[in-house]
Amino acid sequence: MRKFFFSIIIVISLIHCTVKGQTIKIKSAVISFEFVSKETKGTISGFKSNSSIDWKNLENSVFKGSVASETLDTNNGLRNWSLKSGKYFDVDDYPIISFQSKQVKLHKKKLVVTGDLTIKNITKPITINFTQNKNQLIGTTSLYSIDYGIKIKKNREDNLVKVKMVFDTDQ
Repeated sequence: MRKFFFSIIIVISLIHCTVKGQTIKIKSAVISFEFVSKETKGTISGFKSNSSIDWKNLENSVFKGSVASETLDTNNGLRNWSLKSGKYFDVDDYPIISFQSKQVKLHKKKLVVTGDLTIKNITKPITINFTQNKNQLIGTTSLYSIDYGIKIKKNREDNLVKVKMVFDTDQ
């Protein structure tokens, strides 16, 4: 559940991009996540971004963005309230989740973005793999919520969160 916020950061970074020499904008974004051990699915929204992709010089590309942690939604009001509380995401003290890329490269037809994800003032490296399907950019990553101070389950392996981002572009 805590890992929802991780998804948010990734989505934020793609709102304004330059792809294959063209500037594209994200018309809409859907970020979903699954806290695997609890089979809990949800979404997060409300993104801000300052990103660009230079396909001719990927090393000049930047993915930078943030999201408001209060937009976390698991379709369960009580669970949402609990996740936003001081015990987990603590949205009052840590209202923003952010991502800043360190490297953008192409690997086997995938755009691989490596950078720093910050949740609750804890910054850890993360890699997001993007593919393009017509007018969509689709990104996936996995993380462990416990690495960001969000302990749902006792063992690290049981805190796995899978994140998927789908961006519709005007391309």
